[in-house]
Amino acid sequence: MSAILVADRVTRRFAPRITLGDRIAGALGASVDRRAVQAVMDVSLEVRPGETLGLVGESGCGKSTLGRMLAGILAPSDGTVRLAGEPPMRGRHKVTTRVQTVFQDPFASLNPRQRIGEAIAEGPVAHGLVSRAGAPAMVADWLARVGLDPAFARRFPHQFSGGQRQRVAIARALAMRPEVLVCDEPVASLDVSIQAQILNLFLELRQLLGLTCLFISHDLSVVRHVSDRVAVMYLGRIVELGTAAQVYAAPRHPYTIGLLESVPKLVLGANAGVEFRPISGELPSPLSPPPGCAFHSRCPRATELCRVERPALTARADGAMVACHHAP
Repeated sequence: MSAILVADRVTRRFAPRITLGDRIAGALGASVDRRAVQAVMDVSLEVRPGETLGLVGESGCGKSTLGRMLAGILAPSDGTVRLAGEPPMRGRHKVTTRVQTVFQDPFASLNPRQRIGEAIAEGPVAHGLVSRAGAPAMVADWLARVGLDPAFARRFPHQFSGGQRQRVAIARALAMRPEVLVCDEPVASLDVSIQAQILNLFLELRQLLGLTCLFISHDLSVVRHVSDRVAVMYLGRIVELGTAAQVYAAPRHPYTIGLLESVPKLVLGANAGVEFRPISGELPSPLSPPPGCAFHSRCPRATELCRVERPALTARADGAMVACHHAP
């Protein structure tokens, strides 16, 4: 299994809200202002062979954009994506089989008019990984591996529960025999009990197949359960990177500390209740990121240095990496 190395910058363009008058003006030929936002900036990551790298952060921080670059869905506007030293895509806009993705919403990622057996077989047949004659046996094998009855191959997506559809999505991705799997919030839309089943399935398949995986989630407990190392992302940049034990037991960046403290905790005894401390302030707009450290407006440690100079992601003695002027 090969490692994947990323060092990218992606520019995304967003149009402001358009009123009816704007639509009419646009139809008459007037231009609509579109502003650029740097969705991912100066990110350098290596997913090591056979490991799961967890990627966490608030909504809108660039996690999914980074995952889509790894999968070849988006091309970086600057920087490179390498798989074993080579680009995973054979062309800027061509689909690769080497990296596959499991998306958050399995119903949206499946064709409602296509039987699931056809959905699983479509990619491997198109890329010559299996013959059309051998496709039914391959589909039956993958359905069994993800805990579904092979007879379900003739069913349509609407005939499955959310958890079953995500199992189908996992089977479809792994049937392509990828070298790297990108899981983009794969359990966020599922009930808690179903989440546990899907995560256990993921861990079983990871051990069986030796999967290399980027696991994206905003759920800190989920990432801790499945990841070997964890990267914390804030406003398009990595602010902390280390083993799961390092990040969760001894977080160094104020943002990581804030994320962990904002998780509700049940308190028993005389002061029984739910305890949590949310991060103060609002996430800055990516359209106009603040100077210096992007987190300084919400950080209790911030000094004048933080407001004017962006900290670099630097390694500590134990191998963990932190982007903070005042982190230990």
